[in-house]
Amino acid sequence: MDGHPNLTIQGIRVRGINLALRRPVETASGVMSTAPLILIDLLTEQGIVGRSYLRGYTPVALQPLVQLLINLEELIKGDAASPVGVEHKLNRHFRLLGPQGLTGAAMAGVDMALWDARARACGLPLVTLLGGVPKLVPAYASLRTMGSKAAAAEAEEAVAAGFSAIKVKIGGGDLAADLKAIRAVRGAVGADVKVMVDYNQSLAVADAIDRVRVLDDEGLYWIEEPTRADDYDGHARIALAAKTAIQLGENWWGPHEMAKSISARASDHVMLDVMKIGGVTGWLRASALAQTSALLASSHTFPEFSAHLLGVTPTGHWLEYLDHAGPILREPIEIKSGYAAIPERPGSGLDWDEDAIRRVTSQ
Repeated sequence: MDGHPNLTIQGIRVRGINLALRRPVETASGVMSTAPLILIDLLTEQGIVGRSYLRGYTPVALQPLVQLLINLEELIKGDAASPVGVEHKLNRHFRLLGPQGLTGAAMAGVDMALWDARARACGLPLVTLLGGVPKLVPAYASLRTMGSKAAAAEAEEAVAAGFSAIKVKIGGGDLAADLKAIRAVRGAVGADVKVMVDYNQSLAVADAIDRVRVLDDEGLYWIEEPTRADDYDGHARIALAAKTAIQLGENWWGPHEMAKSISARASDHVMLDVMKIGGVTGWLRASALAQTSALLASSHTFPEFSAHLLGVTPTGHWLEYLDHAGPILREPIEIKSGYAAIPERPGSGLDWDEDAIRRVTSQ
């Protein structure tokens, strides 16, 4: 095995960019026309650089998250580039403030970059370092548009590109609007393509129960986040009323929140977001929870890291393909006939396209 397995943290380089989206993402909570991204380069004394990125969701959070990460440098500079050791140190530092929100995201970004650096130092793809092998991971296309005509057209594009599963966001209007969008997408893709829907937490529990009972007749693969993400009891009531699988998890801040949700029987499947679940380290713990609970685990965005992690998740299910960082990467993750190809390059495969970044920051 080549490289420097014993790495020491030299510093962190952090940049924030607000990337304009070619096609805005429409949700029941509003429209995202840009992707605020925080790019992280974790420098080591051995010359290995680990990379990761975070999503700020709103430009308002972009610079605060950048500054928080910059502030972390003095806390971990000179430490061993050990994901678990750094996690313990940062958890102690943030215990009184709490490891959620921006602090949780910043800690996860550092964790992801540490794992990337370790894999690069060993000359291995991240999936291989974690005990798996590069392979194809089933992916579904997460649509960006909500209107029935636009969503149907986008779904047709996705199927033409080889996807066999589609997710459409609903909940921006009444039940009739939900059904119109679902049926338009189904009509565009045919009976053999799996169709999921995502409410993005937009419904009250009673309304959600009424709607899922109607949606049960639409042949959907799952119904995602029908009510507030942290209302586990409410989701459990919805799941009990529905015949269609309920999906939940992208907003869990760490495996402990996942454990509470599982205990409440809040969902039939789980969805892990590498930024919110605690980075690679948190994902591995969450993966074990999913396995012991016999719950299929899918990913939420971050396809570059998620592909590697699903490759070692015993109950790995679907990778969500909703590209945000692709335009500023030298080699975006490759989708082959509806499957994400885990790259065989060392690390996660993240390498910045500096020319593209300069074009974005100069606008």
